[in-house]
Amino acid sequence: MNVSVEKMNEKIATEIVGWKYTAPYDFYNNEQSDESIKELLEGSYYALVNQNKEIVGFFCIGTSAQVPAGNQYEVYKKDFVDMGLGMNPKLIGHGNGFRFCKIVLTYIEVNYKDIPIRLTVAKFNERAIHLYKKLGFVKQNEFNTDYAEFITMVKTNCAHCVRNDSELS
Repeated sequence: MNVSVEKMNEKIATEIVGWKYTAPYDFYNNEQSDESIKELLEGSYYALVNQNKEIVGFFCIGTSAQVPAGNQYEVYKKDFVDMGLGMNPKLIGHGNGFRFCKIVLTYIEVNYKDIPIRLTVAKFNERAIHLYKKLGFVKQNEFNTDYAEFITMVKTNCAHCVRNDSELS
């Protein structure tokens, strides 16, 4: 299926906040509230939508992709493009993560040329960490919050990202 990047809108945001992940990934479930929808509409969120207008996933760029508690540990000091992402729970566990992430990385690389990319991931999420390592990310920092441990990972060279992969199975 072909996937396009679309600016977040209220209809897509409303659907995304209703997504429910199974344990232990329920950590990523959103609260269904006007505030959660408003956050997705604040300007740095994008949706990946297939040709049937089904939402494949979303991503955000900038401070929206950062865990605010990381600032007290100074893990966001350097000049990076921060990215955060979430895939539709219906697609998780079916081999779509690598292609999904490559689409997001390509979008960021094209729009933020020559700026290294950073992401923050919950330390328990070994499946995502393994995927990010396959995509060329390396661990940079660790920090704790009251509710989870996190690591930041950086990718300083996206030249090997595949630019024409726009499909998810």
